[in-house]
Amino acid sequence: MTQTVDDVRDLVQQADLGGRKPVGAAHAILAGVCIVWSLLQLWYASPLPFAFNVFILNDTEMRALHLGFGLFAGYLAYPLRKSSPRDRIPAQDWVFAAVGAFCGAYLFLFYRELATRPGQPTPLDFATAIVGMALLLEATRRVVGPPLAIIAGLMLVYAFAGPWMPDVIQHKGVSLSKAVSHYWLSTEGVFGVAVGVSASYIFLFVLFGSLLEKAGAGNYFIKVAFAFLGHMRGGPAKAAVVSSGMMGMISGSSVANVVTCGTFTIPLMKRVGYSAEKAGAIETAAGVDGQIMPPVMGAAAFLMAEYVGVSYAEICKNAALPATISYIALFYIVHLEACKAGIKGLPPRPGSSALGRVAGILMTLCGLVIFANVIYYALGWLKDVFPNGALWIVLALIGVVYVALLRVVAAEPDLVVDDPNAAVIELPPLKETVLAGLHYLLPVVLLIWVLMVEHLSPGLSAFYATVLLIAILLTQKPLIAMFRGESAPLSRLARGWHDLIDGLGGGARNMIGIAVATAAAGIVVGTVSITGFGLVMTDLVETVSAGNMIGMLFLVAVICIILGMGMPTTASYIVVSTLMAPVVVELGAQSGLVVPLVAVHMFVFYFGLMADVTPPVGLAAFAASAISRGDYLRTGFTAFWYSIRTGILPFMFIFNTELLLIGVHSFPHLAMTVVAAVAAMLVFAAATQGWFITKSRWYESVAMLVVTFTLLRPDFWMDFLYPKYDVEPAQKLTELASAVPAGSGLRLRIEGTTVEGREVKKTVLLPLGDEAPVAQRFSRSGLTTMTLPTGVQVAAVGLHSAADRAGFEQGFTITGVETLAPRPAKEWFFLPGLAVLGAVVLLQRRRASATASAAGVVAQT
Repeated sequence: MTQTVDDVRDLVQQADLGGRKPVGAAHAILAGVCIVWSLLQLWYASPLPFAFNVFILNDTEMRALHLGFGLFAGYLAYPLRKSSPRDRIPAQDWVFAAVGAFCGAYLFLFYRELATRPGQPTPLDFATAIVGMALLLEATRRVVGPPLAIIAGLMLVYAFAGPWMPDVIQHKGVSLSKAVSHYWLSTEGVFGVAVGVSASYIFLFVLFGSLLEKAGAGNYFIKVAFAFLGHMRGGPAKAAVVSSGMMGMISGSSVANVVTCGTFTIPLMKRVGYSAEKAGAIETAAGVDGQIMPPVMGAAAFLMAEYVGVSYAEICKNAALPATISYIALFYIVHLEACKAGIKGLPPRPGSSALGRVAGILMTLCGLVIFANVIYYALGWLKDVFPNGALWIVLALIGVVYVALLRVVAAEPDLVVDDPNAAVIELPPLKETVLAGLHYLLPVVLLIWVLMVEHLSPGLSAFYATVLLIAILLTQKPLIAMFRGESAPLSRLARGWHDLIDGLGGGARNMIGIAVATAAAGIVVGTVSITGFGLVMTDLVETVSAGNMIGMLFLVAVICIILGMGMPTTASYIVVSTLMAPVVVELGAQSGLVVPLVAVHMFVFYFGLMADVTPPVGLAAFAASAISRGDYLRTGFTAFWYSIRTGILPFMFIFNTELLLIGVHSFPHLAMTVVAAVAAMLVFAAATQGWFITKSRWYESVAMLVVTFTLLRPDFWMDFLYPKYDVEPAQKLTELASAVPAGSGLRLRIEGTTVEGREVKKTVLLPLGDEAPVAQRFSRSGLTTMTLPTGVQVAAVGLHSAADRAGFEQGFTITGVETLAPRPAKEWFFLPGLAVLGAVVLLQRRRASATASAAGVVAQT
C-alpha cells in the first residue's frame, strides 16, 4: 500500500502543487513566497487596510500582484519537463520567475504612470506585454497543461491573422499597439474579471479548504462516512460517495478530492468485491462531482456570479438541487452494482446491533437538525435585536461552543487513519466519531452566518471564517491536552503553528494553477471581445445544427467537453462560458426558448466538467486507476458511464428551470420539485445500470427512461395539448409589467437589426427585479422605451444592464408580450409516469419471485 499511496501523492504533487520538492534555500524561498502570498490575500480581503489606512489596494492593483505571485511561484514549483530536476530549481527558472513576477505586477508597479497615458503604450509597455504573454503561455503549459496554452495561443494567432482567415471567421485584424493595451494594460484581457474573481474570492476559499484539511477535517469526513454507511451493502463505495461529496464542498480540485478519499476507499471497495476499474470509477465520479457541489463548485461559483450578474448566494441556491440529486443517483448506482455482484458491507462492530446503528444515525441526524435550527433562529433573533453587534455575539457563542466541543473530543481517542489493506478492519463507532470533529463545522457555521445573514461579500465572509479556522488550528491541540490533564499542554502550540504554516503555503500552491489558468483564459475572453469571435461561433453552431434546438444543445455539449479536456475546473468554465454560453442564449431566443442566464452557464459548466472523466485526458480517472491498479481506459469509460446521470441534468434544467429552484415560491412546490427530481434520477440510474429489482429487460429500461423524462420535464407532454403562452400586443407592456411579481420578468418578442447589420427576431426575458412603480422597474433593468403608432421601440439600453445582457439593442421593436396561458398543472403527467413505473415494478417483482422460487427448489433438490 505504501508504494501505491506515495506514487499517487506524487501525481497529485505534480498536478496540483507542482512537481518540485526543492531543498535548502530554494525550499525556504518558495515556501516563504507562498506564505507571503496567502498573508497578502488575507490582508486584501480583511477590513484592516481601511481601519488603519495602510496599503489599500484597488482591484486592478490586486489583480496584478495576484498574477505576479502566481507566475513567480509557478516557475519555481513546476519544472520545464518531466526530465527536469525535482530537488533544485535551475538558474533559468529563477530568471523566468523574476521576469514573470515583474511583468505580472506591472500594472501595480506603474499604476499611476499608466493612468496618465491610456491607449498610448511606451516601448517598455510593449516589451513587458510581449514578454509577459510569452511567459504566461509557458507557465500555463507547465502548470495547467498544453490544452489551455494551445487554445490561448491560437486565439492570439486569430486576433492578429484575422484578415487572412477563411471568410466564415475573417475579421479586420488587431494592431500590436491595440493588442498590448487590450490584453495586458487594461482589464479587458489577462487582468479581466476572471483574475479579479480569483484574487478577490477564490483564493480565500481555497485557503480555507487547505487549512480545514490541515486541521484534520478530511480524515474526519471519511471516518464519519464509514461510521454511517460502512455496514451497508457495498458500504465502502457508499462511504466513498458521501465523503467525496463532503470533501468536494471545500475542495477546488478533482484530483485532490479523488486521492484524498481514494487512498482509503478504493482498496476497501476492492476488498468487499468491486473490481479495480469499478472501484476507481466510483471514486472518480464522486470526486469530480464534488466540483458541482456548493459552496465552492471548483471555484466556478464565484466566476458564475460575476458573469451572470447575480449574488453568490443565488448561485449556490441554483446549484444545490442538481448537485444533490446527482450524488443521490451515484449512491444508488453503487447500491445497484453491489446488488448485481452480491457485495455485502463491512462487518459491524462487536456488540452493536442493526437497531442500535439505526437509532444512533437517527439520533445524530436529529441532534444536528435541532442544533442547526436552534442556531439559525437564535442567531436570527440576535440579528433583529442587535443589528450592529450580532456578529460579535455570534463569535462569542462560537467560542463557548468550541471549548465545550473540545471537552467532548478530549474524552474520546484521537481519530487515526486506518490501513484499508489491513487483515481486519473495524468500523469506527458512530457516536464517538461524529462527536470527535464537530468543532470543524464551526468555521462553516460562521461562513454561512456572515454570508447569508450579515450579507457580507464572499471574500470578507471567507476572511472571517479563515481567521476562526486559524484560531482552531493553533488552539485545538493545547486545549485537548489541557482537558486530558496532560503535562505542558502549551507545548502542543508548536504543532498547531506548524500546521498553520503548512496550510498557508499549501493554500497558495493550490492557487498557482487557478491564478495562471484564469489569466490565460483571459486571453480567450479578450480575443472574443476584440474580434467578435462569439458571433462566429453562433453562426457556426446554428449552421451545423440546422436550427434544431436539441441538436444545437448536443453540439454545444460536445464542444464544451472537447474544450474542457485537460483543463482545471476554473479555466474550463471561463473558456466554455465565454465561447458557448452566448451561443445557447442567442439561438435559444431565436427558437422562442427563453433560458435564464444562470441555467445556460450551468449547462456549459457541467459539460466542461464532464471532460474530467472523459478519456483519454481525464486526470482524475488516471489518479484513481493508479490507486486501484486497474486499467486506466476502462476506469475512465466506466466513470464516464456513471457520470451520464450528471450529463442529462443540464438538458433538463434548460427546459425545466425549476430544477435550479427558479420560479419555486412555495414549500409544496419545492417539495414536489425535489421529490420528482430525486425519483427521476433514481429511475434513470436503474435504467442505465440494467438493474432495478432484478435484471431489467430492454423494454423495461426504455420504459424507465420515458418515466425519467416525464418526471424531469412533464411540460413536454402538456405542450402537445395546450399552448404554453398567449401573445399580448406590445402596447400592453406597461399594464402587464405592473402585474409582474417581485423577482420575475416579462417575456418579450423583439426584432430589429443589430449594430453588425444582422436581422434579429427572437424572444427574450426582461428581469424586472423587486416590486416598484413600473417606470422605476424599467429604469433599474436598463431599458427605455417609447410608444409609436407602429408599436413599442427600444429608445436606450443601459450598458451592462439586465436589458443589455438579455439581448436588447437600441432601435429594436417590441412586437408582443408573452403571458402564461391558462392550462392544467403539468404535474398531472406524473400520474401516468408513475403508473408505467408501477408496471415495471410488478413485472420485475414477479420475475424476481420466480427466480427465488426456482433457486429454492434447486437448493432442496
